[in-house]
Amino acid sequence: MSTSDKRSFLPFAILGVVALLAVIGVVVKLQQPSAEVVTAPAVEPASGAKAATVTVQHARGESVVPLNPRRVVVFDLAALDILQALGVDAVVGVAGDQFPLHLAPFADAKYPRIGTLFEPNYEAINAVRPELIITGGRSSAKYDSLSRIAPTVDVPMGGARYIDTVVANTELLARIFGKEEKARELVDGLRQSLAKLKETTASRGKGLVVLVTGGRISAYGPGSRFGVVHEDFGVPVAADGLKASLHGEAIGSEFIREKNPDWLFVIDRDASMGQQGGAKQVLDNELVRQTTAWTKGQVVYLDPLNAYLIGGGIQAVGLLRDQVAQAYATPAP
Repeated sequence: MSTSDKRSFLPFAILGVVALLAVIGVVVKLQQPSAEVVTAPAVEPASGAKAATVTVQHARGESVVPLNPRRVVVFDLAALDILQALGVDAVVGVAGDQFPLHLAPFADAKYPRIGTLFEPNYEAINAVRPELIITGGRSSAKYDSLSRIAPTVDVPMGGARYIDTVVANTELLARIFGKEEKARELVDGLRQSLAKLKETTASRGKGLVVLVTGGRISAYGPGSRFGVVHEDFGVPVAADGLKASLHGEAIGSEFIREKNPDWLFVIDRDASMGQQGGAKQVLDNELVRQTTAWTKGQVVYLDPLNAYLIGGGIQAVGLLRDQVAQAYATPAP
């Protein structure tokens, strides 16, 4: 190639190289991932850390649960009562719509309803993303299905050894939330107040516990769900041999007149369920009016929500204890 030919070819070669580089640049750019693809989502600082857990024994066996969980749904009002007493602020869902005065804050709409005390609303439960589920009493039958959603513990109802059950449930929940010291304080205070009450009730006559619902009357003795009145509040028994069944022993006004209790403790179940209570009307009859309890004004209508709906909450038991103590504060005639 002559010198003149080389000179005429050079511009074309340069242009070719430039064009080639431009094409390569386009290809390389097309092969690079876009910014949206390579941008990683924000990661919480603690996501890489292994969450602490604790193994606990409960009514349905053994469970490994998060230590101090931050999102808890509660189906049992006794457990809710205990959590409040311990100062736990992790409840994100509650069951039911009836709450006694001390649990009234949980009626607020900021606590989603995750079902009834008997039946879970699984869609609502999944929506609040619980780290722990607590069942007990009425909801115990749903333990298996709920435990497939999140770690679950089941707290037993009180009955025989009522206060021991309350104490055990308090200590169980305290261990999960790191509130052992607070639990000891609550338990010691409860035991001391019960011992003081017994000093009064032991010498003030015999008592009978009845539940009234739908115009019917049932009696409860030691070892029953309301046996706390005798076993832990120290009220001597007016009717021996009552069956310690969940629903008590069906009786009539004749039975009450026959046993003639010095104290009659009444639980109005209908009132506890938000219905019009009729216990006073049922008991205000010629037979019951002949008893010592009626003539001395010693018929005590226990708070139906604390006595029937909650039962084994450490605060509810304390409030019932205070109610009985107040009734006995009147000097014996």
